[in-house]
Amino acid sequence: MGYELTRFQGDVDEELVCPICAGVLEEPLQAAVCEHAFCRACITEWLSRQPTCPVDRNAITTTNLRPVPRILKNLLARLIISCDNAIYGCTQILKLDALSNHLEECEHNPKKPLPCERGCGSIIPKDEFKDHNCIRELRAVIHSEQQKMVDMKNEISDQNLLINELKREFQLFKELMRASNPAMRAIADQMERDEVVRWSNSLARARVTRWGGMISTPDDALQMMIKRALSESGCPPHILEILMEKCHERRWPPGLNSLETRQNNRRTYDKYVCRRIPGKQAVLVLSCDNPHMSDDVMVEPGLVMIFAHGVE
Repeated sequence: MGYELTRFQGDVDEELVCPICAGVLEEPLQAAVCEHAFCRACITEWLSRQPTCPVDRNAITTTNLRPVPRILKNLLARLIISCDNAIYGCTQILKLDALSNHLEECEHNPKKPLPCERGCGSIIPKDEFKDHNCIRELRAVIHSEQQKMVDMKNEISDQNLLINELKREFQLFKELMRASNPAMRAIADQMERDEVVRWSNSLARARVTRWGGMISTPDDALQMMIKRALSESGCPPHILEILMEKCHERRWPPGLNSLETRQNNRRTYDKYVCRRIPGKQAVLVLSCDNPHMSDDVMVEPGLVMIFAHGVE
């Protein structure tokens, strides 16, 4: 819709008036053939109902519209207009091309965004101050952030499901490779070893300062927590269960499977290359990182060691 004629000082040339709304052209467009000019909103709505020029009824469509000539834009820009907020007390009279910048700063603009001075810090339109309630606004913000967190968790859950599905497909692919022939079986085995190495390299190195803080008989709840952390860290599925079976002393090699042995072998354990299980007082001792360790203290694919304290 165009600007009301009553807002302008002096006479306005009829070439600058929209034939549809009878207001001064706003964001004008011109028909390519007949060169009649209209407000963008007016002609767009008109053509959605009938594909003809409102003046001479020639056939036109939105693809036939183009910007008006520069001279017409200049004539519009020089018109003198009152502020949109004159009814709210603004007395500014300015050129049409300066109107949009003025409206952003106009002190009389009822929709001008201002910070709440009552303490909540919300940015609200000027005319909504009288109905503004800080507590209600803060509750709305908290609810919005909580919803974002829920949406984020759901998205992460969906991504995890997709990742797990891809892992299962990859595992099936490797099993098919193994079943096909010995050469393919060797390739599949190497792929699994490479996958473990990549995962190991993604984990931070850890140092155990108190081997006496080791929990050699973790309960089911603790094991489940560690298993979840391993899975979230990207542990290859084909070794996850095997690793968890080896987090209890009954499945440890001879050099670890008794308290007396562990007390005697503490200096040996300092030679382990350990990886930190993210966010937990627990480490991984993987065989790919520890080829220098003897079979007496090392097993395939590795060991999970959980501690009450003493992991850096």
